[in-house]
This record gives sequence, structure tokens and C-alpha cells, in this order.
Amino acid sequence: MRTLIHNAKIVNEGRIFKGAVLIDGECIVEVFDCDNPLVHNSLHIDHCIDAEGELLLPGVIDTHVHFREPGLTQKADIAHESRAALAGGVTSTMDMPNVNPPTTTPSRWHERMALGARESRVNYSYYIGATNEAQDNPSLAPIKLFMGSSTGNMLVDNRDTLQRLFRTAAQSDAPYPIVAHCEDTPRINERMADAKKRWGDDPPVEHHPWIRDEEACYRSSSLAAQLARQTGARLHIAHISTERELNLLPEDANTAPVPSSVGTGGRITLEACVAHLLFCDEDYSRLGTRIKCNPAVKSRNDRNALRRAVADGRILTIATDHAPHLLSEKEGGCARAASGMPMIQFSLISMLGLVDEGAFTLERMVDAMCHQPALLFGIRGRGFIRPGYKADLVIVSPETWTLRKEDILSKCGWSPLEGYTFRWRVQQTYLNGLLAYDHGHIDDAVRGEALRFGSPTD
Repeated sequence: MRTLIHNAKIVNEGRIFKGAVLIDGECIVEVFDCDNPLVHNSLHIDHCIDAEGELLLPGVIDTHVHFREPGLTQKADIAHESRAALAGGVTSTMDMPNVNPPTTTPSRWHERMALGARESRVNYSYYIGATNEAQDNPSLAPIKLFMGSSTGNMLVDNRDTLQRLFRTAAQSDAPYPIVAHCEDTPRINERMADAKKRWGDDPPVEHHPWIRDEEACYRSSSLAAQLARQTGARLHIAHISTERELNLLPEDANTAPVPSSVGTGGRITLEACVAHLLFCDEDYSRLGTRIKCNPAVKSRNDRNALRRAVADGRILTIATDHAPHLLSEKEGGCARAASGMPMIQFSLISMLGLVDEGAFTLERMVDAMCHQPALLFGIRGRGFIRPGYKADLVIVSPETWTLRKEDILSKCGWSPLEGYTFRWRVQQTYLNGLLAYDHGHIDDAVRGEALRFGSPTD
């Protein structure tokens, strides 16, 4: 099946140009720019898509999701969340290990990969979680290191274990970095105890960023950066939430507007999540525990600093930390309400909204959500619109619409963005050359492929 998408405004590798993409089977075979008039008339084409007035982007690679399966499927599962991903223009996900049982051994990792092959509507991979006891295996799969307690019981707080993990990663030929959740648990526990004395056994949610404060983040992330520098390991710090943590990068860190043109820039890199780019502590009064997450959404100043760091490339990637809970689990305050929110279905169009606001350029957004995840993790043949690459593509059009509850595809059935008016809509998502999402319809016969790691160009 040969499909031509033409008249699109293509955003790829720092360029925006009107052109066409020819798909043959699973792969892109040619990319044309507007200097090639009527190219589709001289080619054998089975299907032609006129994308006049629409954006054509690489499929988003979300390297930080929690699809909750196995063991937590009352709130989410691979089938529901991957369908939500498709509807949001996300074509590849990397799923976290804090499920039940946790993915901390090779056998459990293989079991999850088999589950993904059966259920995932998008391309998939799974992290192996580090523990204080388990042996690490950085060459099998990316490692997620919880240096602060969050969802699940996977805290690694033994200094000898941390040093061993970083030394092993530095000596490995794995193409991906350690990914670390950085919050200082002793600091958080002290602040929670103090908060309960001040505000009761379940302090109101607006105190969440006081409990999980800047100092809790910086103590842990600076330790991770120190270990990375001492050992030479590559480190990717997940969901940066404070301006102070931007200082962890060396002064000569790459800040080119489109870092993909010069590689991934350094051995210590940073991720921002959609919630920390959209919300600030002023939003707790309006949204309450719906935006309670770990690390906490913090000040307007922190949020704006993160946006600037995305714009100039200090923050390399944007992910979601998509973490569904039932609304009943979100009841309460700092102590009782679960932390996490579903974001994957609306991440791309939310970030396009920030582009419209001038927070960062369209080219940098595509770089952070598509190109850099592929480069950082060595994901083969994805993340770019290039001949020979898998045809993971998304077509987005300008359209004003308001999110209703019935539009939400995540199993938990809610979003902190309900009632929000968007200016963009995902119209089509192509997965490995197949039209998997088409104007609200999902082809449930389509399944994703396992992500392959190595050189992105292999």
C-alpha cells in the first residue's frame, strides 16, 4: 500500500516547509518539499491524502508513562491508555516499572513485553526498575531509578547501591541513560510531619509543593548529577519541576534552539513533563488534587523557567508522566489523595497551545517530543520524517474545541483539562504506515511494535 500525504506543512529537523511524504508499507520512502511540483502525478499511488492547511509531524515518543498493567488495571490498562495515546498523536511509549508485581527482573520484563505485543495500540517498551536488592542489567532495557519515593515501593536510598548502579551504567554499552526520579525522601517525610502538625492529618492540597519542595528535589537531583559526573554515567533526570535544578547542567551545556542538529549535548540531561509546563501552584485552588503529582507542581516562576529552558534546549525532552488514578483515589489532600494524572491524549495539542503563546517554537517542540527522545535512547528508525524510517506520523489541524468528559479515552475517565478550549486537534495518526487513528475512529486491529534500541539510524 503506497500512500502519499501532500500539501502538508511538514515540521521536521528544525525546518517547516510545505511538502509531501510517500509511505510504502511500514516505512517512509521519500520526502518531497514544495520545490517538487505535482510529484504525486508521476508516482504509483494507492491512496492520496490532501493535508492542505494541516501540520504533518513525526509521531510523538513519550518516554515516561504509567499504563498500570499488570496489577493496577482498575485505574488503567495498556489497551485503554495506548488508544488514548493514538488519539493524541503519540506513536511510541516507554512504560515505567512500578506496577504489581514491579518490573525489577528480566523475567518480569519479558512478561510485560509479551503483554505489550498483545495489547498495545502503539509502539512500546518497558523500563526495568532498580531496587536496593536487585541486580541491575542496563543492557537489557532502560533502567528507572527512584531516588525518591512515589507510587509503589521501589525507593533506592542505599548509597553503595547507587554508586554501583552508576558505575555499571558507565561501563555498559547500552545506548540509553539511567532515568531518575529525584526527590529526597527524608526531607519529604520531615515536611509532611510538620505539615500535619500545622494543618491536620491530611493537609489541604495547596501545601503539596511546600511538602515536596524545591530543596527536596535539588538534594536528590544534585546527588544524582554528582554520581553521574564521578562515574561518567549518562543520566536523564525525569520531570524537572524547579528553576534551581536547571543549574545542574554545566555552563557549557548545549543550548542551541534545535539540539538535534548537534546531538544530545551532554551526559546529564533533563526532562520536563506536560503538567509542570502547563500548571503552577495558583491552579490548586481551581483544580485541587487533579493536578497533585510527584514532584509537585510548583510556583509560576518555576513553571516559566521550565518553559524558557525548553525553548533554549537546556531541557532536552518533554514527556507526560501519564499516571491515571480513579477519581475516588484523588479524594483528600496531601496525605490521602493519590499523586498523578492522565495527560497523554492531550499532550501534543497542549504543547501546541504553548507554541501559540510564544513559550517555545514549533520546531523546538517537535525536537523535544519526537527527535530528542529517539536520539537520547537510541530508538532505531523512529522520531524523524526520513526515508527508511518507520512511518509514525501525525496530522494536526487548527480547530477550536472544548474538551468534554465523553471525549476522554483513558480508562479512569477524567482529565484536569476538562472544560479547556484547545486550538488544535489531532486528525490522523499513522503507526508503522497504517492509519491507526482517523478523525475519532481507532482501528483496534492495529498493534504496535517493540521499540528497538541502538543507533537511531540503524
